[in-house]
Amino acid sequence: VQLQASGGGLVQAGGSLRLSCAASGRTFTTYTMAWFRQAPGKERDFVACISGTGITTYYSNSVKGRFTISRDNAVNTVYLQMSSLRPEDTAVYYCASTPVYHGSLRNRVSPMKYDYWGQGTELTVSS
Repeated sequence: VQLQASGGGLVQAGGSLRLSCAASGRTFTTYTMAWFRQAPGKERDFVACISGTGITTYYSNSVKGRFTISRDNAVNTVYLQMSSLRPEDTAVYYCASTPVYHGSLRNRVSPMKYDYWGQGTELTVSS
């Protein structure tokens, strides 16, 4: 699986932006997809993940209510709609995938659980 993230940029605090992650292959629905982020000098942190069907999602507390993860399996793409952005959201955002997991998505928050990674797209939120 190859992942290509896009959509990052410079946004003012309070603004919105949507990230996209296009996946190669014909088995997209068999993968749980996730977004992580990494700020300079910090570890890579979980943001959100979504089940293969798109029915189930799970968010970190820091973005819950502000970000929405979704997927369009017809075009092999996962999205991260971000609103009410804050300077602390500034980071490189990575999409990741792992073979679909039928347990609770709260068990898929570690980067170690993901096999495939995109190259990252950078978000800067100015105050």
